[in-house]
Amino acid sequence: MNYLSMIFFQIVAPILVLLLFGVLLQKKFQFNLKAMSQLITYCFMPVAVFLNIYETTIQMAVLGQVAIFITLFIGSQMLISHYIAKILGLNRLESAVFKNSVVLINSGNYGIPVAQMVFATQPIGVAIQVILVIFQNMTTYTYGLYNLISATKSGMEIVKDFLKMPIVHGLILGVILNVLQVEIPQTIRIPLDHISDGFIAVALITLGAQLSQIEIKTMLNKTILVSCFTRLVVGPLAALAIIYLLGIDGIVAQSLFIASAFPTSRNSSSLALEYDVDSNTAAQTVLFSTIVSCITVTVVIYFSTILFV
Repeated sequence: MNYLSMIFFQIVAPILVLLLFGVLLQKKFQFNLKAMSQLITYCFMPVAVFLNIYETTIQMAVLGQVAIFITLFIGSQMLISHYIAKILGLNRLESAVFKNSVVLINSGNYGIPVAQMVFATQPIGVAIQVILVIFQNMTTYTYGLYNLISATKSGMEIVKDFLKMPIVHGLILGVILNVLQVEIPQTIRIPLDHISDGFIAVALITLGAQLSQIEIKTMLNKTILVSCFTRLVVGPLAALAIIYLLGIDGIVAQSLFIASAFPTSRNSSSLALEYDVDSNTAAQTVLFSTIVSCITVTVVIYFSTILFV
């Protein structure tokens, strides 16, 4: 129990503090959230991703395990959310929002900071989370978009949008310099380190500012509660089963298990708002799952240290 409380106060509580800073600062100063989001997307996150990949050596066998896990895990979440939506009797629009809330995970400005705190001395744990972010972005702009708009973008347009993402460029450049063992000059490395060091704070403060904009206009309904339970409880249980099925252990298993427990992605709400598809429910789901995840993520981190050593 002492170890569980230590995890909460040393890993999850600092995240809550930064989120609260974001909420309070946004309420007082009304930041331009689009500009802040662009700063993270085009500066902080790509640099953090680049340095993590640049400094990490991942064996091909591990990459293969991670790729297979991600495919099975995302596929399982799609199937589970599809059948639960049918059981709940949701209409087409409600079903789309529900399925996105389960499948799309906040692996970026929630997941990477958590991974950096948990695996501060084990870069491979963060590198695996970076790979998960890439796959989540692909899922968001393919499956997530398809759920909401079915066919407003062609396959090539989606591919082009994906290739424009700075995080992809950071990943590729990091891999190239890592493989070629190119040493970065200190004149460049020092500012990159400063940017990377600021990523956690800026990302979580921005997330808090974004969450402060969400208004709860109605009481939590059954769909939101079931969505959060599926994302935060059923998701990690499915991930655990897949991890055991594939025989993954150690830091890799810990990283994958923890990553499966993160809350609903802010992108699920943004997409619903952009295409006017039950956006109020989508926003409330993001807020509620983020709040509840403070408990569930703590528990998952705790069990990851017991189950995988």
